[in-house]
Amino acid sequence: MQETRRAERPRLRRMREADVRAVARIDRQGRVDPWPRRRFRECLREGLCCWVADQQGLVCAYGVMSVGGQVAHITNLAVRRGHQRCGLGRRMLEHLLGEAGRQDAETVMLEVRASNRAARGLYRSMGFIPAGIREAYYLTGRGWENAVIMVRPLAGRRFPESQGTL
Repeated sequence: MQETRRAERPRLRRMREADVRAVARIDRQGRVDPWPRRRFRECLREGLCCWVADQQGLVCAYGVMSVGGQVAHITNLAVRRGHQRCGLGRRMLEHLLGEAGRQDAETVMLEVRASNRAARGLYRSMGFIPAGIREAYYLTGRGWENAVIMVRPLAGRRFPESQGTL
């Protein structure tokens, strides 16, 4: 079944109200403290950059990003179980970076769980560098976990290399 998913490349499109239930379901798969459906609806109403990867009517990934001034903030990005490790997260991230550039952002930032090595590796491979820690940011089944703040310049801007091991 994994081969079929790879062969049928999902298309990226703007999130619609009708997608909120599926998006919230994906969000619940990977988090103890998922966003409620109303939060995704608010993002749509507020005009945030909300995208989904649609594979023959199945929402298999989503991304949410706000852009304010020269900074874009990726607030949520997730891939449905069974569709992970197929490049969808990278593809969605690339798309969001393009959208940020089109909206004249100069920097993109996000938070990622300190324990999420796969996501941190993806972000590093896409030019993000660690810039700080948000303590006790994510709720887990065993308490709170820190978030690593990661940033990436756009439009030819460069940040100095990170000296830390965040």
